[in-house]
Amino acid sequence: MEDYSENVIPHNHVLKQNDRVQRNKYVPKLLWFTGLSGSGKSSLASSLEVHFFNLGYNTYILDGDNIRGGLNADLNFSDSDRTENIRRIAEVSKLFLDAGVIVLTAFISPFKKDRDFARELVGQANFFEIHVDCPLEVCEKRDVKGLYKKAREGKIKDFTGIDSPFEAPTNPDIRVNTANNSIEVCLQELIKVIKPKVRA
Repeated sequence: MEDYSENVIPHNHVLKQNDRVQRNKYVPKLLWFTGLSGSGKSSLASSLEVHFFNLGYNTYILDGDNIRGGLNADLNFSDSDRTENIRRIAEVSKLFLDAGVIVLTAFISPFKKDRDFARELVGQANFFEIHVDCPLEVCEKRDVKGLYKKAREGKIKDFTGIDSPFEAPTNPDIRVNTANNSIEVCLQELIKVIKPKVRA
């Protein structure tokens, strides 16, 4: 594939992220929810978004299934395509941050190197890795979308936790346990830690 990068010259726009921070009175962050399918990532991200939205903050959720139905519809679940999936999501998130939006992503994102890429891309100060910790047996028992059953039957290949690994964060910015705690309890834990970080 031909490399066109040498012909790409970014335009230096007048308005910067800091201008939006000063007007909006909050600091945009990338809140990266990672965990097994069925752990509660989307439910938690949605609840947290509502909290910040009600405070008057601009927010947006990037969710795994929704992204794969559009922007990343051309990708499968091979290791290389999973990496490309996260790369695109990270790049889109960076644009949202520049626009002054608090971004909440709900993706399994099973590989540490891919999550580290997203963190490096947007900057450590702008990235919060949230591990939604829930054991495989609990997620499989929930089987909200019926995907574990299909994976066990061999109808889905490269399914995280079954025949593809999940590299759990060893030192996430925040870890919440949805096996032993309700969504509301986990939500309050997140608010307590994150809310002070987004105040301008």
